[in-house]
Amino acid sequence: MTQEQILLACKSGIAAWQKAFNNQDAAGCAAQYEEGTIMHARPFGTFTGREEIQTFWQGIIDQGFSDVDYTDVEWVAMNDDSYVLTAKWTMNKAFGAVHHEQWRIQADGSAQLAADDFEVQGER
Repeated sequence: MTQEQILLACKSGIAAWQKAFNNQDAAGCAAQYEEGTIMHARPFGTFTGREEIQTFWQGIIDQGFSDVDYTDVEWVAMNDDSYVLTAKWTMNKAFGAVHHEQWRIQADGSAQLAADDFEVQGER
């Protein structure tokens, strides 16, 4: 794959995650993570693997959080098979920052989250 193709796959991955979240689909969110991914969700804690990550997102959805959107998005190539996304984000009830989302190409050509580190910085 070319770097352009890798970046497009990574952008498709974040779009699929955002669509799942905005459709209140925690399983769909978790499906965008590699099986052993470690997610740092500040200030909530660290979650490892799809099952824990899905449980976390379900809890957020159950509390009424929705409508995530990203601004100031930056993509930086990390190596031959992944990009790192940084951004600001807003939801209906909170806002914050994505400090480090590593999207890595999978065997089928799609991209999944290999690492996730984000922070809630305030309420709306």
